[in-house]
Amino acid sequence: MVGYEIKILKYKYMKNIALKLSGLFFVLLLWGCQKDTENVSKITYFPTFDYKGEPVVLQTLGTAYTDAGVTASEDGVDLPITVSVVGESTGYKGTTVPVDVVDKYIISYSAINSDGFPGTQERSVWVAKNGDLVNSIEGLYTSTVTRNGASAAQYNNMKYVFISKKSANEYVLSCGIGSYYAIGRNYGGGYLSPVTITANNIAANNFSFANFSVGTFGGPARVTALTVDAASKTIVVNSEWSSANNGTYNYKFVITLKQVQF
Repeated sequence: MVGYEIKILKYKYMKNIALKLSGLFFVLLLWGCQKDTENVSKITYFPTFDYKGEPVVLQTLGTAYTDAGVTASEDGVDLPITVSVVGESTGYKGTTVPVDVVDKYIISYSAINSDGFPGTQERSVWVAKNGDLVNSIEGLYTSTVTRNGASAAQYNNMKYVFISKKSANEYVLSCGIGSYYAIGRNYGGGYLSPVTITANNIAANNFSFANFSVGTFGGPARVTALTVDAASKTIVVNSEWSSANNGTYNYKFVITLKQVQF
C-alpha cells in the first residue's frame, strides 16, 4: 500500500508540474502574439459619396437623359467612379440609360478605397411614355393590389409598374399581378410577371390577353379582365394564378393602376 500511495503522489506531482508548464507556455504565446501585432493597427476610410439629384428619376421615353452625377472620396481625397446600368425587365447591361426602351434602369456608382474596400450608390431611372388612355394605354403607374380580397399598406401605391407599347395595338404590362411580390414583398425583379395585352377596342374595354407565369415561383397565370377609365387615369386589372400548377387558380388579384403624370 505504501508503494501505491507513493506512485499516486508522484503522479499528482508530475501532473501539477505539467499544468504549470502549460500555463507558462500559454502566457509566452500571448506575449509573443502581442509583440507580433504591435504597431500594425490601421484605420481605413471607406468610400463616401456625394449624391447629386434625386434617387428616383421619371424619364419620358425618347428624351435625352442627363445624369446629375455622384462623386466619391476617401478621407477627403477624390476617388474614381465606375458607372454601370442594368435594365430590370429587359436585362440590358451598359454604362448609359437607353431612353428609347421602356424599363426601370438601375444606375450603380462604384468606388474602391486605397485598401481595396468597395462602396456603391444607386439611382433608379424609369423610362416610360404616358398614353391618353383613349388611344393608348401605355404609361407609368402606381399599383395597389388585393389578393383574394385582402390587402395591406405594403401593397398600396407601389412604385411603379409600366405598360409599354409593343406594336400598333399590342402592349406589355410589366407585371400581370401588379408587382405584388416584386415590390410589395420586396422580392425583386425576378418575381415580375410580364403579360402581353392586345387592345381590340380601348373605348369598349375589349382586350385579349396572353397567358403568363409568376416570375421565379412559376405556375400558370392569366388576366381575366381589364377596365380603363380615361377620366380618372386608372386601369383595373383582374388576374389569377395557379400557384400549384394543378388547374386550380387559387390566387386572385385585383390591381388598380393609377397613371403617374410627369
